[in-house]
Amino acid sequence: MRNAGVLVDVDGTLVDSNYHHTVAWSRALRDHRQQARLAAIHRLVGMGSSEMLTELRIRGDHDAITSSWRTHFDHLLPEVVAFLGAAELLRGIQGLGLTVVLATSSPVDLLDELRAKIGGDDAIDVVVAADDVEEAKPQPDIFETALDKGGLDPEHTIVVGDSVWDVEAARRAGLPCVGLECGGFSRLELEAAGAVQVFVQPLDLLEHLDTSRIGELTATATRP
Repeated sequence: MRNAGVLVDVDGTLVDSNYHHTVAWSRALRDHRQQARLAAIHRLVGMGSSEMLTELRIRGDHDAITSSWRTHFDHLLPEVVAFLGAAELLRGIQGLGLTVVLATSSPVDLLDELRAKIGGDDAIDVVVAADDVEEAKPQPDIFETALDKGGLDPEHTIVVGDSVWDVEAARRAGLPCVGLECGGFSRLELEAAGAVQVFVQPLDLLEHLDTSRIGELTATATRP
């Protein structure tokens, strides 16, 4: 029997990094004599880099721009912190007997830095990052790969994410998504995209975990 579980996004969901990403992308564009509004960039954080630059109608060498983004983001990385209750939320989910999978568009080396800030590795069963898939969100590859690596039953799996791109990728993978507002997308936006529930931040979800859609999975949870 396959497991029940939760696929958890990282940037904007467990760590407060979306605005740092926005600033880093803005600086990277200027390095290459291009420009986009900060507000426009922020609305696309959560997408893969190529998808984001295409949506922003940025021409030129996307790989070079992405390399510049990483340089700027690495300079901002010391300022990034985990949201209150992030590690406790992962432990709470695992404590319900559910498999916990981190599913993120971040590259593995950056994810390692973010995991250290979260401090919840003891509650993480499986990790899926950008290096594991061909296409990033809003395509469903990350969540489909997470289902496979986690040995999860799609009928008993839920996504937790902060952006409309998480909700869209979950929908394409046939999964419900619980949204968190802490990445900058509002409750109305997340609900309009199809989120089945919306909470403010990890601590808010943790406090309502038993009565959330995640709590409903415990009746079908099986672990190795």
